[in-house]
Amino acid sequence: MATKKRPSFSSTGSSSGGLLPWIGIATIVLLFDQLSKITILRLFQYGESRPVTGFFNLVLVYNKGAAFSFLASETGWQRYLFTAIGIVAAVFIIHMLRKHAGQRMFCWALALILGGAIGNVIDRVAYGHVIDFLDVFVGNWHWPAFNVADSAICVGAVLFVLDELRRVSKK
Repeated sequence: MATKKRPSFSSTGSSSGGLLPWIGIATIVLLFDQLSKITILRLFQYGESRPVTGFFNLVLVYNKGAAFSFLASETGWQRYLFTAIGIVAAVFIIHMLRKHAGQRMFCWALALILGGAIGNVIDRVAYGHVIDFLDVFVGNWHWPAFNVADSAICVGAVLFVLDELRRVSKK
């Protein structure tokens, strides 16, 4: 008696149906990122800050550079460089999601990074800079302002590292 072959969800198996949930997660991140940025743009003037807690403010600032304002003071070429890097990263991540759709933590990491990368690419294309508005601080020391996309990228990076450590410890 023949049995039906079940779809493979192994690390090397790929399935177009297996890609859909990860694209969905990236889309949710992207929508939340863009909606939060639109809201901040409508409610705040550039540089305006509103305290939320004793360690957190909302503030509207623009970042023409990359993480931690890297290259922000350059003449404008960095906009195109970081846009291109974001697009290439998104294409590569989609390829990796397709190839490894069954690896849950790995794909969660990639989906979060994908949504965040596309969110920041949209800002660079639409505005010429990334909109940042989350300001965390201790005393007078402030982390560079960031946004939902940046948060998703950071959480994705942590999950990626945890997944790799878990994989190495199984060997």
